[in-house]
Formats: sequence, C-alpha cells, structure tokens
Amino acid sequence: MSWLHILGHRISAGDAKSVLTQHIIDRGDGAAVELFQARDSDARAGAILFVHGNQGGLFLGGKEAVDDGSLVRFSSRLGVTAAAISQPGFGASDGPADFCGPATQRAIVAALDFLKEQPSVDPASIVLYGNSRGAVASAMVAAQVTDLRAVILTGGVYDLRKAYESGSRGLQQAIHKEAGLSSASFLDRSPIHHSHKIKAETLLLHGRYDDRASVDQAERFSEALAETGASVTLHTLECGHRLPRQQVTPILRDFLIRIFAPVTTAH
Repeated sequence: MSWLHILGHRISAGDAKSVLTQHIIDRGDGAAVELFQARDSDARAGAILFVHGNQGGLFLGGKEAVDDGSLVRFSSRLGVTAAAISQPGFGASDGPADFCGPATQRAIVAALDFLKEQPSVDPASIVLYGNSRGAVASAMVAAQVTDLRAVILTGGVYDLRKAYESGSRGLQQAIHKEAGLSSASFLDRSPIHHSHKIKAETLLLHGRYDDRASVDQAERFSEALAETGASVTLHTLECGHRLPRQQVTPILRDFLIRIFAPVTTAH
C-alpha cells in the first residue's frame, strides 16, 4: 500500500509519557484517511483502533478520541498504541460518507495496515473497537481481516435492512442518502450475514433501552456468532444508546487486560 503522506504531527497530549500524532494515509484508492495515534513507549506491544459513531453532526472524526482523552488514557494505562480513525466524510478524511459501506471499511483496513507496520505494534495483538455506526463498519471489517486479536462493538445494528424498516425517520434518511436501498447495499452493511467469517473474539456492549439501535440487534448477532463457534460475549447494560462510562469501564478493563496480557511460555 502506498501512503499518501505521513504528517507525524505531534499534538500536546497532557501526559509526558504519551506521544500523540496525527497522520494522513491513503485508503488504497487515492482518498485520504485521517488517523490519530497515541504511543506510550517504543516497546513492542498491542494496539487498539477506535472507530467513532455519528457524533451528532459535529463531524469531528477521530479527533473526538483525542479531545475526550481516550487515546492517551487507553495507551498509558494499557501500555499499548491507541489510534482513532476518521470515517469518510468526517474530520480530515475524504468523503463522501457511505454509512458503514465499502469506502468506510477500506478506510478501516488501511488504518489497520498502517498500525501493523509500526515497530511498536505487535500485529498479532490488535483490537478493533467500533461505536454505533462505527460498530457496523468494524464488524464488517472483522469479517474481512481474520487476524484481529479481538473486536469490541457498542450500540451497533447488525442487520441494516431490519434496522431501516423499524428505525427512526432520521436513520432511514441517512441510510437512503449515504447507502441507497438496494439489496446489495444492505448486504454490504449487515454483519449478521457475514458472521461465519468473523474469527476474532468479540465483545458486544449494548443498552437495554437503546432507541437508535434495538437491543435485539445485538442479541441476534451474538447468537449468530455463537452458532459459528466464535468466542462472543454480550453485556446488556441498563441504559440507552449512550453507554455510561462507569458501567463500561470495568468490563473493558477486564477484557483488555486479558487480551493484551503477555503470552508466557511454559518450560
């Protein structure tokens, strides 16, 4: 893959141990993809890539994880590289947005490829973490990139046609505008139909009272993954679409500490 260019622009991280940089990489078709990265040290370790949600029309992209401190926090506390991508049409990434479709999926794959080439990243220990529409795209990528260590999905829809049929007017308009309503468009954005291809351990987090992405979407996707023999865990939380940090943090901490634990060899 050819890189469009690497900015390597250092951003003040508010933490002397963390190196926070911004990069512009090539999606593989000449389009720009924005990526932010926090690295705690030069030691080789795992990595986590965040894929944002809709962001309420702010279009911050990956900068959201910079502004709220997520990148530095995850990097410093876990001793890993933490990165956040801007989906097409968000941040400095070229658009248009395609509602979790092929262009968005290619952007995520390009970001994963970029991470795998970093000397500080163990390519066998990469976690993909998608939220809301980012969860949809991340699940689709997990069906294509089979060497991911784990996938974390929060507040996603996994059968887009079902979500469209029962969704809000706003959701229907976004899908119609960005993706279209053809059978192929729904299939390209519905991870439940590709669950047999997902090999990574999967953690699903979903609000029981989510009015944007019905909890049955996560339940059905969890069942579909389990039927294929995949390792999957679903946590249903007592909340809506936005997952309270105090509920999510202990679940994520236990999961990620185990995922990133150094492999020991018995002698």
